[in-house]
Amino acid sequence: METEKTEQQSPIHLCVQTHREIITEQDVQFSPPRPSSSGGTMFQMMSTPCPESPWTLSPLTTPSPSLLYHCIASLHRHEGNIYAIAASKGLVFTGSNSSRIRVWKQPDCMDKGYLKASSGEVRALLAYSNMLFSTHKDHKIRIWNFTVSEHFKSKKVGTLPRKNSVLLLFPKAKNTMKHKDSVSCMAYYHSEGLLYTGSHDRTVKAWRVSDRKCVDSFVAHEDNINAILVNQDDGCLFTCSSDGSVKIWRRVYTEDSHTLTMTLKFQPSPVNALALSSSFNHCFLYSGSSDGMINFWEKERLCYRFNHGGFLQGHRFAVLCLATVGNMIFSGSEDTTIRVWRREEGSCYHECLTVLDGHRGPVRCLAASLEMEKVVMGFLVYSASLDQTFKVWRIKVLADEKMCLDYTDQCESRVKIREYDMSPVLSPSWVEKKLQGSHFQ
Repeated sequence: METEKTEQQSPIHLCVQTHREIITEQDVQFSPPRPSSSGGTMFQMMSTPCPESPWTLSPLTTPSPSLLYHCIASLHRHEGNIYAIAASKGLVFTGSNSSRIRVWKQPDCMDKGYLKASSGEVRALLAYSNMLFSTHKDHKIRIWNFTVSEHFKSKKVGTLPRKNSVLLLFPKAKNTMKHKDSVSCMAYYHSEGLLYTGSHDRTVKAWRVSDRKCVDSFVAHEDNINAILVNQDDGCLFTCSSDGSVKIWRRVYTEDSHTLTMTLKFQPSPVNALALSSSFNHCFLYSGSSDGMINFWEKERLCYRFNHGGFLQGHRFAVLCLATVGNMIFSGSEDTTIRVWRREEGSCYHECLTVLDGHRGPVRCLAASLEMEKVVMGFLVYSASLDQTFKVWRIKVLADEKMCLDYTDQCESRVKIREYDMSPVLSPSWVEKKLQGSHFQ
């Protein structure tokens, strides 16, 4: 039988850098001025809001709104990598090689304890309300309930697939509902209480959380499934794979089965990440691939069809993770950087607002949340890298009522990109892993 528990106090395995230490190490710097790809003019170096301020003012040309960003916490893990991040109810959860899922308080990353499972290598985390889902080395999914108070409390309430009487009597019997390889991604359909899991065994499984029953299982791709998400408005399911394709599935409600409605295969490069962005009756799907491109599609209003709208170009190596909040898109890459993109409301035009370059290894996972302050729109971005660091960024976009893009400059390109001379500075350990060909394992 499994023995799993939640603890509130434990030895800390992460080194936390304070704000002052971060500033001392020049972790937050000005992005260098570079010519715009559309206008050819030089960005002007801007001064900080005040001499002693830790904030950085991004080098943006008018009429784009000003953007301030700052790394407010940087944590280093002594052993192993961080593979997953999830945020909910003012808490951040991180999963790694360890069997412990660390719990941190937003936004300053104060340690709140950890959840301990009987199996390690947490490859995916998903948080919704007071529930947390985690995937592990044993190819199982664990369901946790937690409460947010002065002291963090949680309890494991179930495991997928659940153990039945046959398996208890005959331990060597096969559980046909269990994934046969690593469970790499999850998505939760709120209104139906369905948890979708994607695996390197190329299958997608749908689980009804209320009774922990697998209601559907199907082969979705010809290679590893790397990301999965569900549209909360209509229940459409999106999957992407190392086979280079993005697929859209619809649920047949009378049969609890799923049918393929569209395949978006725009390049042969493996697709590593997906993100969905909806605002003002517009719905956009983003995919990040190993060629460094971020393709995007726009949904037609009166049907479920997605039309290719273009791509965001800027990363030098593979795009490994994506996150969206409203019309803001955050992308993490093998080139060690995080790019912040903004889509103009009501159109397909995008611009890269800034590049966050505090990591020294590939950015493996991202999470983002909205943080409003009067007229200033703020975001908290959580990033984890294969350099064994976990960082928290506070980003603020100043309101600009008279924003007006130069459409003349954008006739030749649907995407407005700011160029940064960001030659990646990779850690020696990462370079060794890259040469050995095991860089994402």
